[in-house]
Formats: sequence, structure tokens, C-alpha cells
Amino acid sequence: MLDVVRLRVLVAVARKGSLTAAAKELHYSQPSVSHHLARLEAETGARLVQRVGRGIRLTDAGRLLAERAAEIISRLDATAEELAAHVGLRSGRVRLAAFPSALGTFIPKAAGLLSTAHPGLRLQLTEIEPPEALRLLRSGRVDVAVIFRYDDTAPEDDDIRMIHLLDDPSYLVADGPVGGLADHADSAWIAGCDRCRSHLLDICEKAGFAPRISFTSDDIVAVQALVAAGLGLTLLPGLALRAHRNPDVQVAEVPGSTRHVYAAVHGEPPHPPATEALLAALRAALREIPPRKSPPRESPPRESL
Repeated sequence: MLDVVRLRVLVAVARKGSLTAAAKELHYSQPSVSHHLARLEAETGARLVQRVGRGIRLTDAGRLLAERAAEIISRLDATAEELAAHVGLRSGRVRLAAFPSALGTFIPKAAGLLSTAHPGLRLQLTEIEPPEALRLLRSGRVDVAVIFRYDDTAPEDDDIRMIHLLDDPSYLVADGPVGGLADHADSAWIAGCDRCRSHLLDICEKAGFAPRISFTSDDIVAVQALVAAGLGLTLLPGLALRAHRNPDVQVAEVPGSTRHVYAAVHGEPPHPPATEALLAALRAALREIPPRKSPPRESPPRESL
């Protein structure tokens, strides 16, 4: 009997055209993709891929199996959704991927509301940045991805449906009087994830300078500790400061620097009942947790020793 996981790997390779791209889409390592293909060839007794220079291509047998596998997987996924709708929300699971500051603020509240409303439904959480979360969503490994984007972020694929959750202002974070972006053209800066770093470069360019990035970290606790130690400034969204605020930093809101937070789902509605229940819980959590507080007050100046 053919293994469905290996069929999914073959379909991804056929769609993306390379082992590396298929591995990224499936969130697998490239050796794992190669292993699945080798096992699938052993199961079928047919050669499915062949080397071409430094890449690969499907054989005639590989293309035939990939076409049939795509049909099989589509039917399996549709059957699973129909069964979920039939069973309802008395049991089953729903999978959510989200970035760290969302997991540190409103998502725990949403998880609690979901558990109360549907105690038989298991919620699986994955902490991951938006590009990787979207890859998990496209590959069917999560049902909902909570992501953020800025006005200057490239648009997502047409097959991704974006449900707006909140707008999250950004703050300049320093170890002393904050001022504005242009006041720190010669300062060292601390950058975050790729999407945040890209926005930092863009917002500083609009202020007339290119930031000198001395450190990079996705950890909001570490970033604020570096700022408090006088090693640079950073730009952090409000959710990050709500999740953790170092008492030795000062902050000021940056006009025109807002990230937009969305719940992303794959395909058009109707979605499975478990997915809809999770989306409803996210909206309810944000109604109970105000999406935006007033800008945090600057810390009083520290006395010199």
C-alpha cells in the first residue's frame, strides 16, 4: 500500500520543481524529502526521479504517479473535512501557528475561550515567524496562521485568505531619552526577524539614514536587555512590549510604523468547523483584550551614581 505522506512529498516535488523548494514548502529537511522519495520508489518498484545536472526531474512514471497522487490527496483532504463537519466539535484537533508576541498576549486567552466552548477539541500551537507559518499553512500542517505584515511587506499568495485581527503600533526603544528616529542616525541598532529587519531598514530610510545594525535577535527579552545595557536601539511593536517590558528602557511611538496582524487560512470558506471555532475564539479574545493601549510612558531619568 502506498504511503500518503510520501505521496504528498512527490506532489510537492512535482509542483515546486526541486527538492529544496519542496522541502521548504513541507517544512522538511532536504534529506528527509530524498528519503521519502527513495522509499516511494522502493514501494512502487519504479524510478520516479532522475538527476539532471545539479537538479532533478520526474520521470514519466513519476509524473503519472504525481498526477494521481494529487487527485488522491485532494479526495482524502475533502473527506477529512466532511468527516470533521459530520462529527462536529465534540472531538478532534485544530492547529495554530503564530509569532512569539501573539503567543505571549492574546492567543492564550483565545485558547482558554476555545477550550471552554469546545472541551473536546484539542488545540496544537506552534511558535514560528510569519513566512514559515505560511509555509506550514500551504502544506496543510496547520489550519490557521496568525501572522503580521507591514505596509511595505510583499503581498501574500492569492490562495491565502487574510482575516484582519488588529493594528499594532511600533515603538522606538532606547536606554535613555528616546527622541525620534532621525536623532539616532549614528547610533547602533538591534534588528529582529527578517520581516521586522526589512521594515526597520525601510522606516529608517524614510527618516533619511541607513541604520548601523550591530546585533540581531528574535528574542524580545534579549533585545531589550541589550538596549538596557546601552548596546543599541531597537524598534518593537506594542504586542512585544505588552508581553515583556524591561524596566530599564524608555519607549516612544513611531508615527507611520504600524504592523497589521491577521489570521491566515488556506482557500475560500466554508472552512471546517474547528477552524471557524478557532477564528471565533481569536476575535473574542481581542474583544476582551484591547488591541491598543495608550503609548507606554517613558521611564523617569535614572540618577547618576
